[in-house]
Amino acid sequence: MKRRSFAVLLVGIVCALTVQGQGAGQPAAPPESHGMGRSMSHGAPIKVMILDGQSGGAYHNWRLTTPVLRKELEDTGLFEVTVVTAPASDQDFSGFEPNLGHYKAIVMNYDAPDWPAEMRARFEKYVSDGGGLVIVHATDNAFPNWPAFNEMAGIGGWRNRDEKAGPYWYIRDGRLVSDPTPGTAGMHGNRLPYQVTTRAAEHPIMKGLPPVWMHTADELYGKLRGPGKNMTVLATAHSDLQNKGTGHEEPMLMVVRYGKGRIFHTVMGHDVYALSCVGFTTTFQRGTEWVATGVVTQKVPANFPTAKSVSYRVDIAEMDPDMLKGASDPIRPEEKHVVATPHATAAH
Repeated sequence: MKRRSFAVLLVGIVCALTVQGQGAGQPAAPPESHGMGRSMSHGAPIKVMILDGQSGGAYHNWRLTTPVLRKELEDTGLFEVTVVTAPASDQDFSGFEPNLGHYKAIVMNYDAPDWPAEMRARFEKYVSDGGGLVIVHATDNAFPNWPAFNEMAGIGGWRNRDEKAGPYWYIRDGRLVSDPTPGTAGMHGNRLPYQVTTRAAEHPIMKGLPPVWMHTADELYGKLRGPGKNMTVLATAHSDLQNKGTGHEEPMLMVVRYGKGRIFHTVMGHDVYALSCVGFTTTFQRGTEWVATGVVTQKVPANFPTAKSVSYRVDIAEMDPDMLKGASDPIRPEEKHVVATPHATAAH
């Protein structure tokens, strides 16, 4: 993919920006198909759990993002969604016994340093026996010392991960490479729009998507490390050196097999604004259907972003009460926070 300066890229985005909604001053309403392509029915709704309850800091606000993830799934008409809020990792899990087997897929919007051994064992059995798993954004920061979870995620970052977690993974000369260079895991630059390049066009999640498309302002994760076992990278983005990046084509969307289970991992989705991108929404909806059923029946929406234009849903973006502060808010310099764990690391 040809690289362009951020100044040129942002000018192009401003000129080509596509949004959904009604006239000024009117509540935004999604179109008839809710911004998604139509889908075939599986018969009974697909039962999905969204698991939330903890993050590394206030900058990952699961109380705001979980309702968005739920809406995006329910808008398809395919899913019956239940939100299950887990205790924080330092709280009592003795009364937390969700029936994991009741669900075809679990969407994790949860980032904690550890879980009790019994909960880890139940979760491992669920996925290895064929349960579907969707890992969203900072969930791949979670559980650095849980080998099975890191195998499910393929790669992850922060929480003191280093070369012991596995090599770095990125695309070079069109091929997925592992890089054992020592160092910490996880980085991102300022939250800016970026181009996403499809790497597995025939995979059901990606089939019909354009070769290159724009994602709205979001964190572009880089320097992720992990075992990378049974992992297929579906899409990448160039981590530009001009934005504190690595210079590599970094994995953005992945699928992993763990036992009989299917996993879809998206590193996109820092906040509500990022989740409002039609590109995120489409791949998230399709990824959830795929992990639950092994197929994707949803069509690519007509308003899917192009190589030069962002497309986002105003009705989703409005779910963040801070939206009215203005468009400059999501596109701001990188914030520095400290993760509230016994072994603090830089924010992500």
